[in-house]
Amino acid sequence: MSDTLLLNADGRPISYLPISAVHWHISVKLKYLDKVRVVEEYEDRVIRSPSFEMKLPSVLMFYDYHFFPKTPKFSRTNVYLRDLFTCQYCGCRHDTQELTLDHVVPRSKGGHLSWENVVAACQTCNIDKGNKLYPLPNNTPYVPDYWDLVNQAKKLPITIRQESWKKFLQWPEKLVKIVA
Repeated sequence: MSDTLLLNADGRPISYLPISAVHWHISVKLKYLDKVRVVEEYEDRVIRSPSFEMKLPSVLMFYDYHFFPKTPKFSRTNVYLRDLFTCQYCGCRHDTQELTLDHVVPRSKGGHLSWENVVAACQTCNIDKGNKLYPLPNNTPYVPDYWDLVNQAKKLPITIRQESWKKFLQWPEKLVKIVA
């Protein structure tokens, strides 16, 4: 069956990174446990048991607000997102397969694996820089907060399951693709 979009108590998705969609059976469990209210339902999809029948929820909203972590987890994907999948040395945009993580201060010279010392770099620029301190990246690396990454993500295309989800995501219209 289909996925269900989970919204926070304020009407925004629980998570944008990735979009908070859950499998239909989890949405039924959340409704049964009375943790959420149904905002929208699928008109053509019904689940049944011998004593129970309900339309499958398309969008659910939690009764209680769930707080976001202030600092997102340090990960390769989040570094790429912070840097908008752009090499911080030559400025070219790349797919994830063509990008690497570069230590601004190389590990051999005392650099650490941290938000402030790692940038996205294409393979060519990373190899050219090697373990040298120069060149410096075009943008100084920083520790993003959750909403910095969400704002960066909203500059990129997204694929969603339902047309009705668009109004809850507030994503630029031209960047939304719907697949059933």
